[in-house]
Amino acid sequence: MTEESKEGSTPQPENTDAAPGPYPTQEIPVAPPGQPDQVYAQSGYGPRGPAPHPTIWQQRVSQNPTQRFPGPEAGPEYAQPSYPPPTPPGGPYPAAAFGADPMPAPPPPEPARRPVRTGLVVGAVALALASGGVGGAVGALVTRSDSGHTTVTNALEAPKPNVSNVTNAPAGSTQAVAQKVLPSVVMIKVASNRAQGEGSGVVLSSDGLILTNNHVASGGGANAKMEVAFADGTTAPATLVGADPVSDLAVIKVQGKDGLTPIELGSSSNLAVGQPVIAIGSPLGLAGTVTTGIVSALNRPVSTNGEGTPSQVQPVIDAIQTDAAINPGNSGGALVDGSGKLIGINTAIASLGGSEATGQQSGSIGLGFAIPVDQARRVADELIKTGHATYAQIGIKLRPQDAAARVLEATPDGPAAKAGIPAGAIITKVDSRTIDSGDALIAAVRSHQPGDKVKVTYTDEQGNNPKTVEVTLSGAAADGGR
Repeated sequence: MTEESKEGSTPQPENTDAAPGPYPTQEIPVAPPGQPDQVYAQSGYGPRGPAPHPTIWQQRVSQNPTQRFPGPEAGPEYAQPSYPPPTPPGGPYPAAAFGADPMPAPPPPEPARRPVRTGLVVGAVALALASGGVGGAVGALVTRSDSGHTTVTNALEAPKPNVSNVTNAPAGSTQAVAQKVLPSVVMIKVASNRAQGEGSGVVLSSDGLILTNNHVASGGGANAKMEVAFADGTTAPATLVGADPVSDLAVIKVQGKDGLTPIELGSSSNLAVGQPVIAIGSPLGLAGTVTTGIVSALNRPVSTNGEGTPSQVQPVIDAIQTDAAINPGNSGGALVDGSGKLIGINTAIASLGGSEATGQQSGSIGLGFAIPVDQARRVADELIKTGHATYAQIGIKLRPQDAAARVLEATPDGPAAKAGIPAGAIITKVDSRTIDSGDALIAAVRSHQPGDKVKVTYTDEQGNNPKTVEVTLSGAAADGGR
């Protein structure tokens, strides 16, 4: 404050509600009408390659409502200032200060009648008790004794209750499920000269086998170092046991740890849309984050760009869709049911668009995807036993993004050719599952394991003459053909 402001002026109240302006803008990418949403694998590294379609940018200006002040014609619709207005003439000053005669003193009040006063006090107590029963506890009760003294009780002086929120978690509640599952979910940090990031994983064995996504374990490259952080705050280095880029699953092994808590595996074969689910992982490096939602859809074909995927293999996940919040870093984490059993491995989210210039991903918009646990169980077992995994194939060539699963060519002596499915046929069903695209057929086939027998329904090129045949699916490794 300057000397002039100290001696010659009166400080004015500061209008803290005025807009400081201007405000920064936030760019929000959205998909053009009619274009598919982007789907990114969510580890914390960023999208693998360019966005699949051009991005439209919108500007949204942060709004800060300004305070409006009443003018001469102001009505009640105007907001009032956040500080008192100047005192008007003839304001709260005594009339005598302006030369007027002082007002006569009011007559003394008549003494209250005891029966009336007593009845009011009792009525007030009864109302307070009724309010406490209906709306909650009453923080303080003020009474007046016959001698005129006031008795005050203060909630801050009440003893602290002996309540344990941990032990009192109701069975089946989100709190109880989180307490059960959190020790079985870990954060995985990967770093190399090429990249660094975080993902999640679930404990499979007490001696340190951990299931995660391939794009988490392989995201840092061949010579990357992995470190696993556990729920108790300890860390340990880890090495790769095996990885499958087609299913986007990997198994790693921590060193020097035992006594871990394996997660309990459930089943994904009997899930229902609308079923409550809980996601646990390390979004944006925030370990042990718990979010809730429901199963939004089942058998959702989701195409992702997996790390190290052979060029002739299209990575398509037969995914569980959920609206539980999933963000970068949740990859490899747990999606569990209401009893804490693992039903899926969180893998990807649909996005309205990220910045191609910076490689950034947008956050959760309520469209998350998880690999079903039945597939994850089979792949993890193969990775642990052999170091690689196989996947089922039907033996045809098609265009995955086509709106129909049209057979361009049936592999000679392959499953489809042996069943009599000709080139040009359009496959419409696998068992009872409707097939409406090439990706849907790939996802349906890979939801099975090699050697499974499935019923395949197909039509001719014009969509007529439907036929159903039995096909025995063959198997291939990640470096094989479709």
